[in-house]
Amino acid sequence: MTAKGTVLIIEDSPSLAETYKAQLEKLGYGALIAGTGAVALALLSEGAGDCVLLDLKLPDMDGMEILSQARQWPHSPAVVVITANASLTLAVEAVRLGAFDYLVKPFAPARLATTITNALANTQLKREVETYRRTVEHDTLEGFIGRSVPMQRVYRIIEAAARSNASVFITGESGTGKELAAQAVHRLSPRAGKRFVALNCGAIPRDLLESTIFGHIKGAFTGAVTDQEGAAARAEGGSLFLDELGEMDMNLQTKLLRFIQTGTYERVGDGRVRQADIRFIAATNRDPLQAVAEGRLREDLFYRLFVVPVQLPPLRERGEDILLLARHFMAEISRNEGRVFTSISPKAEARLLAYDWPGNVRQLQNVIHNAMIMGDGPVLSEDMFSVLPATAPATLPAACAPAATAAPALAEDDGEILRLADMERLYVERAIKLCGGNIQLAAKRLGISASTIYRKKETWDGTQPTAG
Repeated sequence: MTAKGTVLIIEDSPSLAETYKAQLEKLGYGALIAGTGAVALALLSEGAGDCVLLDLKLPDMDGMEILSQARQWPHSPAVVVITANASLTLAVEAVRLGAFDYLVKPFAPARLATTITNALANTQLKREVETYRRTVEHDTLEGFIGRSVPMQRVYRIIEAAARSNASVFITGESGTGKELAAQAVHRLSPRAGKRFVALNCGAIPRDLLESTIFGHIKGAFTGAVTDQEGAAARAEGGSLFLDELGEMDMNLQTKLLRFIQTGTYERVGDGRVRQADIRFIAATNRDPLQAVAEGRLREDLFYRLFVVPVQLPPLRERGEDILLLARHFMAEISRNEGRVFTSISPKAEARLLAYDWPGNVRQLQNVIHNAMIMGDGPVLSEDMFSVLPATAPATLPAACAPAATAAPALAEDDGEILRLADMERLYVERAIKLCGGNIQLAAKRLGISASTIYRKKETWDGTQPTAG
C-alpha cells in the first residue's frame, strides 16, 4: 500500500483496467487489478485495497454481489461503481445500497481523480472513527447493543450514575429498554451483589400496590392470610426499580416519598417501623413534567427521584444500531430456534433503516423473529418482512411530509421533459425541505447516505435544473 492509498480495480476489460491503473499511479496511488469477481473477492478477503473501483458488469459475477460482500469485510473499503448510461438506474441503486459514488462511462481522468480522492478520504475517516470507537466508545453495555452517538451518551450517564448512590429517573418510549438501563445501573454499582427488584406500577392493581411495595401482616385486609414481605424488604442493600411511576395512586406516592426521604416504612396493617437501605430507580414512558402539571405525579416526589436523569433515545434516532441489533437478534434466534440464518441482504438492511420503528427495540426483535420463523435461510431478505408496512425510497413518510404533498413533476410547464439528474436534484431538495432542512433525516428517508447528499449539493450549488 502506498502512503496515499491503494485502489483495487475490478474490471474485466484489460485495456480499461490498465488505463485506470496508469491514471491512478500517476496521481501517486497504488493500484491492483482483478479481472473477475472471484479474484476480486479473494483480494478483498486479504484486505487488499483502501478503495474499490468496481465495474458492475463482470463475466462471472454480478457486481452488486461484490458490493454486498465488500460491505461485510472489517475495515470495508469505499466502493465506486462504474456503469454505462444504459445502466444508470443500477448505479443509483448501488449507491443506495452502500456504494460511495458512481462513474458513468466514458469519464475523464480528472473525474476519476476527484472521485477516488474523495472515496479514499472517506475510507480514512471511517477507519479513524472505528479506531476511536474501539479505544474510547462501547459497542455494548450490560445488555445494551449500539455504538451510535445517542447511546454513547447513555452509556456515560449510566456508568457515572452507577458509581454514586443517587436516585435515577429513566425516561423513554415503550420498547427502548428502560428496565435494561435500570439493571445496568445496578450491575455496575457497588450494590451489584444484592438484589435488583423491579415493579411495574401500571401492571399491579392499585389496591395491591402498597402491599406489593411495603408488604403486609396477616389479617391486614381480606385475603391476607399470612405475613408477607414486600419489595422494600427484598431489595434491602440493593436497588428498587419502579417502572411507570406516574400510574401510582397519589396517596401512595406520599408514602413512597416519605420512604425515600427517611429510609423507613411500615408494612400494611403493622405499626412497626422498619429500616431500609435501597437505591431507587424510577421510569416512565410519558413526559414526567406533563404528568406533574396534570396532577398525576407529585412534584416533590419527581424531583426527589430526578437526581440523575437518563433519556433513552428511540430506535429511529440510532442509525446503524438498527443493523447491529438486527444481527444480534438473528444470531440469538438462530441458536434458540435452530434456524440457519447467517446474513441480511442489502435491500433488507435498507428496509430496516428506512422504517420508523414506533415499537422500538422490542418491535425490531419481533420483526426479525417473525421473518426467521416464516422464511428460509441463510439470508434474511426484504420479502421476509411481511409484518412491516411497505416503504419505498420514493415515498416520504408522514414524519417528513404531509400526505398531500406532490412529487416533482416529470416535465416542465412547457412540456420539456426534465433530465434524470435534474429530477434527482428536485426530489432530494424537496425531501430536505420536507424534513425541515435535516439532511441526516432526509438521507434516511431516501435510503441513501448523508454524505451522498452533501457531495451532490456541492455540484448543484450555483446552478439551476434544466430541461432535457
